[in-house]
Amino acid sequence: MERDAMSSWKVKVLAGGTLLGALLGLGTAYLLTRRAEKEGKPLTINTLQGVRVGMSLLGVIRQLLTLEE
Repeated sequence: MERDAMSSWKVKVLAGGTLLGALLGLGTAYLLTRRAEKEGKPLTINTLQGVRVGMSLLGVIRQLLTLEE
């Protein structure tokens, strides 16, 4: 019984996280493409910008993992 309860909340957390991540990714892509269209230029992201975004995301993930501490 206890194992089923543990499994149930894990599935809910994983599904919620997946949905939230997909929605945030979609929203970000929409905003980036809208800005590029407004400027009349194709969207370009160089390596340095990609690394900066990746490091920022890792910082956010790290903060989420320490919420209970």
